[in-house]
Amino acid sequence: MSFIHDDFLLSTKTARRLYTKYAQPEPILDYHCHLPPQDVAANRQFGNLFEIWLEGDHYKWRAMRANGVDEQFCTGNADPRDKFLAWARTVPHTLRNPLYHWTHLELKRYFGIDKLLDEATAAGIWDEANAQLAGDGLRAHGILNRFHVKAVCTTDDPTDDLACHQTIAASGLATKVFPTFRPDKALNVHLPEVFNPWVQRLEAAANTSIGSYRDFVDALGKRHDFFHQMGGRLSDHGLNHPFADFCTEQEAAAIFDKARSGQAATPGEQARFAANMMLHFGRWDAARGWTKQLHLGARRNNNSRRFAQMGPDTGWDSIGDWPQIEALGGYLDRLDRENALPKIVIYNLNPADNYPVATMIGNFQDGVTAGKIQHGSGWWFQDQKEAMTWQMNALSNCGLISKFLGMLTDSRSFMSYPRHEYFRRVLCDIFGRDVENGELPDSDELVGGTIRNICYGNVHRFLGLDI
Repeated sequence: MSFIHDDFLLSTKTARRLYTKYAQPEPILDYHCHLPPQDVAANRQFGNLFEIWLEGDHYKWRAMRANGVDEQFCTGNADPRDKFLAWARTVPHTLRNPLYHWTHLELKRYFGIDKLLDEATAAGIWDEANAQLAGDGLRAHGILNRFHVKAVCTTDDPTDDLACHQTIAASGLATKVFPTFRPDKALNVHLPEVFNPWVQRLEAAANTSIGSYRDFVDALGKRHDFFHQMGGRLSDHGLNHPFADFCTEQEAAAIFDKARSGQAATPGEQARFAANMMLHFGRWDAARGWTKQLHLGARRNNNSRRFAQMGPDTGWDSIGDWPQIEALGGYLDRLDRENALPKIVIYNLNPADNYPVATMIGNFQDGVTAGKIQHGSGWWFQDQKEAMTWQMNALSNCGLISKFLGMLTDSRSFMSYPRHEYFRRVLCDIFGRDVENGELPDSDELVGGTIRNICYGNVHRFLGLDI
């Protein structure tokens, strides 16, 4: 039997039935990812297995470094084939790391390759995969069609002109591709050397002059309008922790002016400015029926030497341990008091905060929109079997997993769609074991319908995308 077989991760007969009948047939709605829109617009053809599989993948780089692989084979200028061979030599050492599962799922689902990847099989796998990549079936559009991806929501800066999204919309691609409004750079008043060039780009994108804080807010509002016109219905914020030390508009204006003059805001000023901006973003989302996403808890760029050499998103990030719940509750409560609380998905990175988040969301369900405040799926360091189970158990015990929005790729790679299969197998194994233990009814109508909704139906109804 091959390693990736029909019953992979499914430990009971009921789990296998639930997966085959209710989870596997459902399409994918990838409502948060980092796929480059330009690659979709161009229907990119990948030149080799390195380009589609290793390019930009800091999960693999971290494993390779831990295995003693020199940096030239990770982010350096080594030949692409040599980089792949270095990865192949690392794979046998990733046993019990989710990378081992993902690697072999991806080889099987994209290329039909059943071999275990190691130094001995690497050359043959390289040649076989590259031959398939030369055809049209594994171009960007072919991949989206193969995995029955109904919609993709990319992650886009407010200053982006969204020209690639316009190209995609006119291309006839069956998969709909929508922008997501991610205004993280609008909070960088503590980094004027970053903030001020970005404000200039915002001026150009909004076709307006920004001479004051009010101009700044209005320009961002115009971009929010534009994203809505382009079909966007989600925003996203990558935050160490929420902000709830609210200030007046007058104080926010003074902090803005200070940053525009080249003076860095103090940590306290930046926190108050960010809290004020997050109120504006929340109000806009609520007014337009959008869904706000909060990605909380990453401690980024820990290795300052490596960050200086390579920049962000190169594998020097980890789980942070900031207090989350006090400010999260304050932020949600302030918007709720204003009757301006949008639908929200809270993605928690630190497993210690799963139960606090799972209980916090129950405080702000409104009795109108089912699952209005969501405990989002395990992400980044939690998007693997054990941590997915932790997240789903916390949600089940404290809320309604039946309203859960399910999985997303949160990935820059077109090779990540088997993550949905991986999640669905874990989901069905959890429910299948409960059924066979007598903890849930042996009812396909009840349990199977719940599985089907978690895989696709819930998120399709929740987001209101035009698909």
